[in-house]
Amino acid sequence: MKKFRKVLDGLTTSSPGGTIGSPSCGSAAGTPTATPTKEIDVQETLVSENFQLCKTVRHGFPYQPTALAFDPVQKILAVGSRTGGIRILGRPGVDCYCQHDSGAAVLHLQFLINEGALVTACADDTLHLWNLRQRRPAVLHSLKFNRERITFCHLPFQSKWLYVGTERGNTHIVNIESFILSGYVIMWNKAIELSTKTHPGPVVHLSDSPKDEGKLLIGFESGTIVQWDLRGKKADFRIYYDEAIHSVGWHHEGKQFMCSHSDGSLSMWNLRNTTRPFQVTFPHGKIQKDGKKESCKPILKVEYKTSRNSEPFVIFSGGLSYDKAGRRPTLTIMHGKAITVLEMDYPIVEFMALCETPYNNEVQEPYAVVVLLEKDLIVVDLTQSNFPVFENPYPMDIHESPVTCTAYFADCPPNIIPILYSIGAKHKKTGYSQKEWPVAGGLWTLGSHTYPEIIVTGHADGSIKFWDASAITLQMLYKLKTSKAFEKPKPAEGRAAELVEEDPFAIQMVSWCPQSRIFCVVGISAHIILYRFSKYDANTQIVSLEVRLQYEAEDVISPSENENNPCFSESGSQSPQTHHQHPASPGTPEGNKDSTPCIKVKDRMVRVPPGYQAELVIQLLWVDGEPPQQITSLDINSAYGLLAFGNCNGLAVVDYLQKTILLCMSTLDVYGAADPYQRLTRSPRRNRQSTSGLTELSDNQQSIDMERSKSPTSDHVNGHCTSPTSQPKPRVPMGPEGPRLTRRGAGRPPFRKAQSAACMEISLPVSHTEESRENSFSRSRSSSVSSIDRDTKEAITTLQFGESFGRKSDALPTPCLWVGTSLGVVLLIPMSIPTDNEERMEEPVTIGPSGMVLMLKGSVLHFSFLDCMGALIQSPHEVWRDLNAPEDPDRPRRRKLVHFSPSSSQDNYGEGHLAVVCSEKQAKVILMPSQSCLFVHNITESSFVLRADVVSVCNSVCLACFCANGHVMTLSLPSLRPLMDVNYLPMTDMRIARTFCFTNGGQALYLSSPTEIQRITYSQEMFDNLQEMLGELFTPIETPEAQNRGFLKGFFGGNSHNFDREELFGETSAGKGSRSLAQHIPGQAGMEGMKVAASGVVGDLARARIALDERGQRLGELEDRTALMMTSAETFSKHAHGLMLKCKDKKWYQF
Repeated sequence: MKKFRKVLDGLTTSSPGGTIGSPSCGSAAGTPTATPTKEIDVQETLVSENFQLCKTVRHGFPYQPTALAFDPVQKILAVGSRTGGIRILGRPGVDCYCQHDSGAAVLHLQFLINEGALVTACADDTLHLWNLRQRRPAVLHSLKFNRERITFCHLPFQSKWLYVGTERGNTHIVNIESFILSGYVIMWNKAIELSTKTHPGPVVHLSDSPKDEGKLLIGFESGTIVQWDLRGKKADFRIYYDEAIHSVGWHHEGKQFMCSHSDGSLSMWNLRNTTRPFQVTFPHGKIQKDGKKESCKPILKVEYKTSRNSEPFVIFSGGLSYDKAGRRPTLTIMHGKAITVLEMDYPIVEFMALCETPYNNEVQEPYAVVVLLEKDLIVVDLTQSNFPVFENPYPMDIHESPVTCTAYFADCPPNIIPILYSIGAKHKKTGYSQKEWPVAGGLWTLGSHTYPEIIVTGHADGSIKFWDASAITLQMLYKLKTSKAFEKPKPAEGRAAELVEEDPFAIQMVSWCPQSRIFCVVGISAHIILYRFSKYDANTQIVSLEVRLQYEAEDVISPSENENNPCFSESGSQSPQTHHQHPASPGTPEGNKDSTPCIKVKDRMVRVPPGYQAELVIQLLWVDGEPPQQITSLDINSAYGLLAFGNCNGLAVVDYLQKTILLCMSTLDVYGAADPYQRLTRSPRRNRQSTSGLTELSDNQQSIDMERSKSPTSDHVNGHCTSPTSQPKPRVPMGPEGPRLTRRGAGRPPFRKAQSAACMEISLPVSHTEESRENSFSRSRSSSVSSIDRDTKEAITTLQFGESFGRKSDALPTPCLWVGTSLGVVLLIPMSIPTDNEERMEEPVTIGPSGMVLMLKGSVLHFSFLDCMGALIQSPHEVWRDLNAPEDPDRPRRRKLVHFSPSSSQDNYGEGHLAVVCSEKQAKVILMPSQSCLFVHNITESSFVLRADVVSVCNSVCLACFCANGHVMTLSLPSLRPLMDVNYLPMTDMRIARTFCFTNGGQALYLSSPTEIQRITYSQEMFDNLQEMLGELFTPIETPEAQNRGFLKGFFGGNSHNFDREELFGETSAGKGSRSLAQHIPGQAGMEGMKVAASGVVGDLARARIALDERGQRLGELEDRTALMMTSAETFSKHAHGLMLKCKDKKWYQF
């Protein structure tokens, strides 16, 4: 607890510009700025112990999947990825992510069925044993192969010996309890005949015979198949086939098996006669006119599963003929004579049939098949003849269209989630299987520490998805397609075609007010769409406003001015200005794009379904053949009925209730006379009157703006600002035609291909050089950075409506717009808004002259407001009302506004409030209305802040920051004391930088891959409760009993039950494995994992390992005693033999 005394009034009334260069307080928090005349007490409750950073849960489809495994008893699924990640899935809510420290790709996965453990084989030739009996799995053992590369793994059910095939063709055996290599090795040259002159290739298949566990079937890539007698250490039979083998599947009786080959064929083999296959089929190969078979693609995998009441299932991937180009990947299901081909949207990585029994010598009864695709996971129902797909309960379609922006809203109104779900449920796909999702393992319960949370994702195709993120789960609620507000784009020609986006509707940023349910999106085509929510469908016509916000390169700052102005230090730097824009000549190629938007809004009545319905579209226009610059900042306030946005050219404010443009001007004109850089007009042909504020500018330029405006009203201000393109330009003579010639000089078209944030591009303008682009992250407000070339342009980087004091002399707060720029300047624009409902719809909103409040280092990123007690002041909002609902005479629809005053009592009302301002480099807390800087903290010197938000944590508030160097920090408010600073990400990723966002409750998220959302927490309270919130991966389940085989089957069916692997592979008979071949690495499981494991498989494995060590020690001692006895026996034998020779020829009387 800390008490702060700060000045409230009576401070010097210096001009805003006077405190910009040298703030009145230092970087240390708590330094008073003047002699206090009135005190305020802020009891700060947050301390460092309230913060702890950790990952919570990962949502989405595993990026670049490589392997698949399923536990048929526990009914959990594991997916391995190319980056070393493992996703373990069970029933909804049971979703766990693990990561190998090495980051090597996961090649193979093997569950220890019903044991709560998982074996992984990675591309760095290391085996890992994971303990799944804890909520956060950990590695128990690792075994690193040094001289051979792992190509295949097989673990028989209820066995502790893992068969490992290698690239050299050898088969090694590993004890999974101790993770030590057995001395038993099946060398490739022993497996094949000595007369064979060629190497059989890598091992591609290993499986034990269902008839006899002592027989191991080994498949080599070249087409050689060997059944190895493990007891006799010899080959029972060898098969040499002409075509390469990809996979093998057994019949459950163990009398025959099926192979898939590289020529698209399936071969069936009977153990009675292995000289040739008794059946070879080409499922997709037709006989051509010349009598030859069509050449087919390889069948990469086949599964041969039997069923009690029907024909066996033969399921395979691939095998299509080559002549059918462009066909999608397929999964083929052969059931009797019926052949069903299922076309997939993406290439098949792996598939696996789910069977009722874990025993391979029983009738398999497959009921589903899991298909892992490159970008999707589907499960096919095999129990129905049409093979429908199960509805996937996991959010595997986040990346359906690439994600371009994210937003995170915690502690939402509780009724918003059911309403969005009810609307979204009407548009769900149908035709799914009616059965329950088969991957139903694990246990998850709704924890006590839950509250409504919503994640919003924007996508490249213009779609918006609302997700229910409550209780660390993720479920899609509602999908909105913004492209429906526009006509389909027509193909462009000429230079316009080069600038047209492949994804013209891609979302750049969103702004949502859950209380009023007003939703606003910014698209890549410099457009803004405002949506209102309604539970009723309606016929509506979308209102469109067009805004000219463009620049002309006329002003050039001289070197003498550069010396006095470090922010404009380059010779090519130019300052913004307002000018009269001449239209391009109709004869020029660019002329046909003048004063037109990038995409066309539907100008007819449209039928809109319930949900979010477009009400207003705002578009920036092309000017002189140049496309508009993209929008970098946005804010909307439902209580005021206003929307503000800005880009690198200037600022615009729109009254969306009256559908009018209130303000549209360049950044320089927003300053008026308060410009800290004193930028003056340099163009000889300029004839513009100087302005000192918005009011004067409005008076002086009204006639010009009336001619240029295309909006429905004529009493607004419309301006343009100078902003050079992204390439530096040489200085040109400022003659009458000089500026006109340089307007479209060498520069980057501001439109590029709209890529996802996951691909680390959001189509924002680039910097001067590649180096500066990489170092600056092309900063933009939508993705926490601003795409501003800071040496040449000044952009509006953040906007915030709120009740504040527009002037130092104000006694009461009024509606204001806070404006932050890329040069670190904070501007305050007061507004006068009619309070009466009828007047609000008829009377104009007036905007007063702006004033500069303060200046910070770096681009301004965030504004928030606190009352004098340190509590967060929420923005005023309108209570939601359905405009399409039937009229009720008794209850007329009137606007109901909710205002949050700076203080509840009248005595404190006039005391003002605190404004928290954060930029890329520092944070400041200023007192309003005196505009005095109370606290300042330099957040970073070597890096810059990408995202900053004031969030609520533990019934208090703090400032949370994410820096480009990967640090996550929290600062107390209002004193800006550092509370947490964690180097969370060792290497900052552009994708993370563009999608990172904080929210209340100590949570944050970012896009960890193009297909996955990673949620983290920085709250100690949530960290302590995380174990309760996560799902259990392992639940105690009785292992199904094996079926009674009967006397005859047991007598004639082999002696598999007499097979003792311990006796055969153990150290006693097989000896120790080569230490140079594989190195054992103990796992580094945490203390929590060790405690949990004590009663589970870990404890059993540890006890087994100790027992094994003791047994080995005793065997060693026995071996030493045996050797000593043998030595003594040999000595005695020698002495006895010598004595016999000595006495051999002597007579009895000679002794």
